[in-house]
Amino acid sequence: MNDESPICPLCERPIPPGAPASLHHLVPKLKGGKGGPTVLLHQICHKAIHAAFTEGELARDYASIEALQGHPRIARFVAWIRRRPPGFHARTAGGRRKRR
Repeated sequence: MNDESPICPLCERPIPPGAPASLHHLVPKLKGGKGGPTVLLHQICHKAIHAAFTEGELARDYASIEALQGHPRIARFVAWIRRRPPGFHARTAGGRRKRR
């Protein structure tokens, strides 16, 4: 892995070439974020976010990396994933929360 690999802002690990990665809209497209800021995340980090929050919750309360990292569920995930190699990928445990 070279020093040019992008860094996942959620877990702060490098995203090596060939590792599953995707763009996350900080404000979901369906909630007004189309054309808004995006961040490149490991695919597993991106899936963990969407497994934890509804689109409305993301738009209203978690539209920044800092806010996401401050949530207990995401903080536990980040502590766990940081102990894995940068290219690690696995199925994300748990589904989306039930919508209210």
